[in-house]
Amino acid sequence: MSDLIFDIQTPLGFKVRCSKSYWENTILRKHNVLKGKVDEIIETLKNPSSIRQSQKDESVYLFYTGSSPRWMCAVIKSKDEYGFLITAYPTDAIKEGREIWKK
Repeated sequence: MSDLIFDIQTPLGFKVRCSKSYWENTILRKHNVLKGKVDEIIETLKNPSSIRQSQKDESVYLFYTGSSPRWMCAVIKSKDEYGFLITAYPTDAIKEGREIWKK
């Protein structure tokens, strides 16, 4: 039986997966405010308002939804046709980096 809570296509052409155990043991441990927000993260990945490429690592992308003063950010590392969720968090500031996609 699969432990995946999502396996979705992004606008950048790669899929992102996240397991229930990773969500609970990594994401929620760092950002408990995301409890019950899996659907919001899925929407951020499927239908972002902006995607930025990390200045430090070209294979890392920051997906944003929302608007000032509060955005949701999902940070993804891309590996070929798949990526994985590094972290996600609500934020009041969009990180610097090259905007590569805008709704």
